[in-house]
Amino acid sequence: MQLRNVAIVAHVDHGKTTLVDALLWQSGVFRANQDVRTRVLDSNELERERGITILAKNTAVYYGETKINIVDTPGHSDFGGEVERALKMVDGVMLLVDASEGPLPQTRYVLRKALEAGLPSVVVVNKIDRHDARPAEVLNEIYDLFIDLDASEEQLEFPVLYTNAKAGTCRTDPDGEDGDMRPLLDALVADIPTPGGDGAGTLQLLIANLDWSDYLGRMAIGRIFSGTARRGETVAVLRRDGPAFTTKITKLFTFDGLDRVDVEEAQCGEIVAVAGVEGISIGDTITDASRPAALPPLHIDEPTLSMIFSVNTSPFAGREGRWVTTRNIKERLEKELLTNVSIRVEPTDSSDAFLVVGRGELQLAILIETMRREGFELGVGNPEVLTREENGIRTEPVESFVVDLPEAFMGVAMEKLAMRRGKMIRMVNHGSGRARLEFRVPTRGLIGIRSELLTDTRGTAVMNRIFEGFAPWHEDIVRRTTGAIVADRAGSATAYALSHLEDRGELFVGPGEAVYAGRIVGENSRPEDIQVNVCRTKKLTNMRASTADEGIRLTPHRILNLEQAIEFIGADETVEVTPAAIRLRKKAVQAARRATRK
Repeated sequence: MQLRNVAIVAHVDHGKTTLVDALLWQSGVFRANQDVRTRVLDSNELERERGITILAKNTAVYYGETKINIVDTPGHSDFGGEVERALKMVDGVMLLVDASEGPLPQTRYVLRKALEAGLPSVVVVNKIDRHDARPAEVLNEIYDLFIDLDASEEQLEFPVLYTNAKAGTCRTDPDGEDGDMRPLLDALVADIPTPGGDGAGTLQLLIANLDWSDYLGRMAIGRIFSGTARRGETVAVLRRDGPAFTTKITKLFTFDGLDRVDVEEAQCGEIVAVAGVEGISIGDTITDASRPAALPPLHIDEPTLSMIFSVNTSPFAGREGRWVTTRNIKERLEKELLTNVSIRVEPTDSSDAFLVVGRGELQLAILIETMRREGFELGVGNPEVLTREENGIRTEPVESFVVDLPEAFMGVAMEKLAMRRGKMIRMVNHGSGRARLEFRVPTRGLIGIRSELLTDTRGTAVMNRIFEGFAPWHEDIVRRTTGAIVADRAGSATAYALSHLEDRGELFVGPGEAVYAGRIVGENSRPEDIQVNVCRTKKLTNMRASTADEGIRLTPHRILNLEQAIEFIGADETVEVTPAAIRLRKKAVQAARRATRK
C-alpha cells in the first residue's frame, strides 16, 4: 500500500471542507443511502455556526492502491497555528482558490508557509460554476503569487484542476466537461511525493495535534518520521519545554475516512493517533527509549494581540454561570494551552486576572465563546497590540487588510482606513460593480473596523486581514469617536425612559431588561459619556396616563454579539460574559470613581 500525506489549504470560505466531503463520498467512505450532513469534518459547534474551520482535522481516503491522508486546515489567519502544525505532517498541499475571488490574503499566508517548507502544490480552482467565474485570470494571479513568493522552478510546475466541490465535479480544462473527482485524486497520487524517512531507523514521532477521548483520555496526533510505532512499546517522550520521560503506547490508531482504526503497528510516514501518553504536549517527540532522538520543534508565528480575562465583578456576578472563580478560569486557560500552541497566558498585577495573548480578535473571541458555552462567567478587557523594541525603535504589528465592496462605498472605506493610519496598496475593479481595496494598516487601527464598515456599507463589505510583520509605531489612532450611554442605577429598563433616549444615540437594551449602575446601555452619538436613568417611569395622574406606555413605539435596540462587544469597548470598559448574556459595563461601576471621557 502506497502512502500520500496532503494538507488542503485555502483562504476562508473557498470550499476546503466541502471538497473533502466530495472526496469522502466518491472514495466510498459513505454508503449511497447514508444520511451525512454537509461539511462533515466541521464537527465543532462553533465551526458549523460560523461556517469556518477552526481546528485542523485528519481523515483518509483510499484510491486504488494508495492511501491518501488528508488534513483539513482553517482558512482564517487567526488560526494560522493550526495550519503551521498541519504542514509539519504532510508532503504536499492542495491549494484551493475561488474561481471568482482569486488569491486573497490567507491564500498568500498558507502558500508562503508551504513554499518555505519546500512542499509541492496541486492547485484547485474551485466554484467554477459561479456566474462571475474568471478561471484564466485567476490562474494568472496564482502564478503571479507563486513568483512573488519566490517559488522554485519545481514548485511552479504544479497541476491545475477545476472543481465544483458542492456538486462533486472536477475537470482538467476550465471549458471541459464535468466529471467525478478522479482527475484530482490522480494528481495527488502523481504529484505529491511518497513520505520519506528510514523505516528501519530510530522511532521519531512528532506530535502536531492533541485530541480527547472520554474512554482513552488524551490522544496525541502526529506523523512518524522514522522507524515504526508499535502498540505496547515502551517509548521516551522528549519534551519541547520540559524534562524527558518514558511511557508505554497503550493504543495506536491510524485514520480511515472519519474513523480511527486500532492497529498493532504503524509504518514510517503514517499519520497516527497515540493513546496512553500522559503529560505529552504539541511539539514533543515520541522516540525509542533505548536510543532517543529528538526532531526539530515546531515553529509558530508570534502572537500579536492581548486581552485581559478576569473574574466577573459586576453586580450580577455569579447569577448565571457555573464556573466563576479565579481557580476555574485559570484551570480552563491552562487546559487550552495544551492544545493551542498559538496562545500564551501570563499573570498580571491582579490575582483575579490573566493576560491572554493570541493571533487576533477572532481567535480570542472563539476561546471566550467556547468558555461561555461551557458555563464560565468572566470579564474581558479591550484588545491591545503587542509592541517590540527593534534597534531602539518601538514597533507594532501591521496587517494587510483587503475589503471587497460595491463601488458606491469605496470613498467611505478609504476615509475610514485613512483615519486609522491605513495606506492603500492597490485597487482592483473587475467591472462587476464591486471593487477590491488593499491596505496596509497597523493592527491597532483594525480593532473595531469590521463593525464600522459593515454599518457604512449596509452589510455588503467582505473583509480579510493577514499579519505582515512589525513596523515603527504610528501616531495615535482614535478607535471610537462616540461615547457611552451609562445607566446610573439598578432596576428594569422602561419603554418610557428609553423613548426619551433614542435621539441621543443607539440603544443596547430593551424594555424590561435588568440593568445596574455602570452598565453601558447604548452608544452616545457625541464623544462624551452620559449618565442616564433608564428605569424612570411616568408619573400616574389619571387612568389615561396609566395606559400611555402601551402606545410607545421604540426603534429595535441593537443586540451586540461577542466580537462586536469586544470591538466596542474602550480602555475603561469591559465585557461581562456569562452563559446567558453579553453585557457592556464600565470597569468602575460607581460614577465617582470613573474618569470623564471627553
